[in-house]
Amino acid sequence: MGSLDQRVVMVTGGAGGIGSAIARTVVAAGGHVVIHDIDQAAADALAKDLGPAAGAISADLSRPEDVDRLWHDAQRIHGEVDVLVNNAGAVSSLSLETNLDEWVGAWNHVLAVNLVAASILCRNAVRSFTARSQDGIIINISSLTAHRGAAEDNWHYGATKGGLLALTRTIARHYGRQGVTAFAVAPGFVVTPMSKEHLEREGHAKVAEVTALGQVAQPQDVANVVGFLATGLAKHSTGSTIDVNSGSYLR
Repeated sequence: MGSLDQRVVMVTGGAGGIGSAIARTVVAAGGHVVIHDIDQAAADALAKDLGPAAGAISADLSRPEDVDRLWHDAQRIHGEVDVLVNNAGAVSSLSLETNLDEWVGAWNHVLAVNLVAASILCRNAVRSFTARSQDGIIINISSLTAHRGAAEDNWHYGATKGGLLALTRTIARHYGRQGVTAFAVAPGFVVTPMSKEHLEREGHAKVAEVTALGQVAQPQDVANVVGFLATGLAKHSTGSTIDVNSGSYLR
């Protein structure tokens, strides 16, 4: 995969299934990690497990002022952040019969967490990266739904994940000559707490059946890709989206 050699990587939603796998991968590759999570206790527990190379921080990504503070607080843990991984995500179920106020409220929350918060952190990252001589990397965790569309009760989730792709490409196009590279990673079904309900409802074997590998991806499968991108070895792939969907959707 390559070495991260003291690089500082910030991971939002870092105590969750995919996030914790990314955090562990960063430390195993010689990097430092700043673990963000809305659950401070979970972030602290993971950081303690990973040792001095890890730090923990909490913020509510639905609140723009908290997101802005998060970036600056993260820089005080290990120094300047070299790699930003926007991994945190929110999802909820909405039917067409949901009343308008609840519908709009759910959209606003998912947009705030999945897209607006990511944009604020990307904004701060680009400003920080371009102000110094070292290159910086942004990795946005999108989704298979950005390509294929979401389930009928997850319009808002799919829309935000599609927005992350456009955000990534815009940053890659305009800031590459200033040392900023940006990538998106689009997982399909991954065995995580977020997907647990779907996997239990549909059946693990049924979900695996639609993949080319006959398997459902694990968090480490996503973390391996993120870890490689964080090394900077894929510089000339800036703007790209890397699919991790077990061949269930091929573009």
